[in-house]
Amino acid sequence: MLHGPHYSLPAWPGRPCVVTVHDLTFVDHPEWHERSKVVYFRRALRLAARRARVVVCVSERTAERYRALFRPRVPVHVVAHGVDHGRFAPAEAEPGRDASVLARLGVRPPFVLHTGTIQPRKDLVTLVEAFDAVAGERGGLALVLAGGRGWGTGALDAAIARSPHRDRIVLLGHVADDDVPALVRGASAVAYPSLEEGFGLPAIEALACGTPLVTTEGTAMADVAGDAALLVARSDPGALAGALDDVLGGGDAVARRRDAGLRRASLFTWDRCARGHVEAYRLAAGR
Repeated sequence: MLHGPHYSLPAWPGRPCVVTVHDLTFVDHPEWHERSKVVYFRRALRLAARRARVVVCVSERTAERYRALFRPRVPVHVVAHGVDHGRFAPAEAEPGRDASVLARLGVRPPFVLHTGTIQPRKDLVTLVEAFDAVAGERGGLALVLAGGRGWGTGALDAAIARSPHRDRIVLLGHVADDDVPALVRGASAVAYPSLEEGFGLPAIEALACGTPLVTTEGTAMADVAGDAALLVARSDPGALAGALDDVLGGGDAVARRRDAGLRRASLFTWDRCARGHVEAYRLAAGR
């Protein structure tokens, strides 16, 4: 058995294969990616439909789009990602560790957090504009962007340069995996305004920590979060600013969504993900 976990398979694998498809943005939105990757992964997606015995998709939304675009003759098996609940939880494992991590990273609450590689589809320009709209009334608030630079970062750089609150926008770059939970727990809100994702791990990690989440409607993140997040339209700075203002204000609605988020996140575990993959392998092996 061979598993290609990121779209692609060898040309002549010589054994039963399973391939994972994360999203279809290489087909639907090539402008969000480097040209070389668009060409490579479009071909990989076509080959997967012909050569794999089972295609694994990380969400129902991705599976529906994959079936519509490629009409595979093999089973499409949905296996959602999970959350490491030992790390992403409302309470820190060791008292004082979160504060130590934030101090080492140079981050001081209160702050709005985004995690993930910086690239066009994350729509961070909209996030900067939304932050500018709320920062004036919240003098101590910062915007923290945690993630390495991918490609196409010029628009974000320009947005930060023209921001009247650019001195309160913190670019951390790549952050060690063990430090991410402290950032998520310490945030007043997690903003994940991505235009499209296959699943959206940062969204479910925020819910697992009990941190208020604002993300994009009509996406896999909205499907994952259910009623536990505030949803906003794509590329709408005003709507995103209004949602951030709501969650930063606290209140009963925020508390209800927090409880709903903890319940929702508990459904996503890596054990469950592993069992789903075993089912896919058995199906591919004809057992």
